[in-house]
Amino acid sequence: MSKTSKNIEFTIRQANENDVPGILELVRELARYERLEKEVSATIDLFKKHGYSDNPYYETILAEYSTSGETKLVGFAIYFYTFSTFLGKPTLYLEDLFVKPEYRGRGIGKSLLIRLSQIAAQKDCGRMEWSVLNWNAPSIEFYKQIGAVAMSDWTIFRLNKQSLAALAKSK
Repeated sequence: MSKTSKNIEFTIRQANENDVPGILELVRELARYERLEKEVSATIDLFKKHGYSDNPYYETILAEYSTSGETKLVGFAIYFYTFSTFLGKPTLYLEDLFVKPEYRGRGIGKSLLIRLSQIAAQKDCGRMEWSVLNWNAPSIEFYKQIGAVAMSDWTIFRLNKQSLAALAKSK
């Protein structure tokens, strides 16, 4: 899907294994933006193993900007599927969405979300969900503008690597 918006032409496309180094660089930029850079331990090999094997755990769409014969990755969305027992349908879960700061405000983020909603519809998903950091007011406002609703009655829980290992060993 190609779009022209605010004087730039960009393309939204499905990523492939050759895109992994660029995806990982965008993940690192996202981590810097979210003040979580020290949390990134992902590698090219891990992204390839878990995204481009016989049973991939995630998929990625990319936003590319082309000018003067040069193409740059300027944004991405990584997603996977969960299942809603109440709906009896899959849910498209958006793990991360990021557009480089210098390309924001040009419709790229919205185009990524539109493409994800199209993918969700094609897969007969009952909904699309994601999380956003509480302090990220610009993203929260953007999501509200497209019709997303904050789930104030739910709390996210996580077992980190150590907690997960301890629970797995318990009786």
